[in-house]
Amino acid sequence: MGGNLSDRFGRKRIFTLTIIVYAIGAAILVAAPGVGALYIGIILIGFASGADLPPSLAMIAEVAPEGHHGKMVSLSHVLWITAIPVVNVFGVFVGGMGADGARIMYAHLLVMSLLVLVLRMWLPESPMWTANKLAVDTGRLDRTSIKVLLTGSFRPALIGLSLFFAFSNIAANTLGQFTVYLYVNVGGTDVSVASAMNLIGLACGFLGMLLLMTIVDSKYRMVGFAVGAIAVIISFLIPGVLGVTVVTLVIMGVIYNFANGFAGEPLFKVWSQELFPTEHRSTAQGIGIAFTRAVAAAVALVTPALIELGPQVLFFFLAGIIVIAACIGFFWVSRMSHVLQQEKSEGVEEAAASAPDASAQH
Repeated sequence: MGGNLSDRFGRKRIFTLTIIVYAIGAAILVAAPGVGALYIGIILIGFASGADLPPSLAMIAEVAPEGHHGKMVSLSHVLWITAIPVVNVFGVFVGGMGADGARIMYAHLLVMSLLVLVLRMWLPESPMWTANKLAVDTGRLDRTSIKVLLTGSFRPALIGLSLFFAFSNIAANTLGQFTVYLYVNVGGTDVSVASAMNLIGLACGFLGMLLLMTIVDSKYRMVGFAVGAIAVIISFLIPGVLGVTVVTLVIMGVIYNFANGFAGEPLFKVWSQELFPTEHRSTAQGIGIAFTRAVAAAVALVTPALIELGPQVLFFFLAGIIVIAACIGFFWVSRMSHVLQQEKSEGVEEAAASAPDASAQH
């Protein structure tokens, strides 16, 4: 919903509304008198954060300097990785305080959302969306429609990109939900060790994302994609072949987290900006994210059964999934034309053509 609404009514208007809904949800969680209020707050935060992502990333890509949109979109993923250990460290100090600790954690979300709201109020609307809105109002461009994406010329890009993200995200979602379980119940260690190893993995992911930012807008993007995909596959084969132990899980986590940025979700975020025009950009991204989340939830329902068959079976399954995702990304999605760069170039040319002659103005 957030993606389509921002294509229709503007990036700023929708992501301002979503952060307000997020703040309301956080406030309800802080003041919750019982479990019922917790459900309401969590639903509001979940809805708002989901609806906020497509317009926010579209805004970043559309206002980024020419030739640097991939770097700016990738930076958003770097910040996302950075936020995870910050919250974990915060939880160390309030985790033993019971309900009061939970309220403090939710209060920190409320404060951050209000801060973001104030900062966003200073942002201008995306100039690309504004120009697009003018074209719609004057009849030079048809109004945004989901039907166009599902039946028109952009359907192959939407299907390919959604499948790429869905397959690549299965691995990320599985590791996010079940890595601690594997460390404790298969590797034989405790939650503290598992959490420490996960933090090491996040640090490797941070370094990998910084490296991605240096090549994502260059001719070496797909070289990095190929190398990253192969490394991710190898990372899953290590516990698959050698057995699931603390050592193999640590090696897998280090390699996977470092390499996944080159061949996983960050590339989806970049491609989703490049492959669709302004009137469909946020809608297409929202459809891809929603489809991916549904697939991840469905796979998570059967993941415990895979682990029961044998933990190594799970990692062979994940390796096969990444092979499929890599083929879709390399042979399908990456070969499609990039609309974003073309739109920006045309916008610069139109601005130059419509500008008054400098010497006459002088």
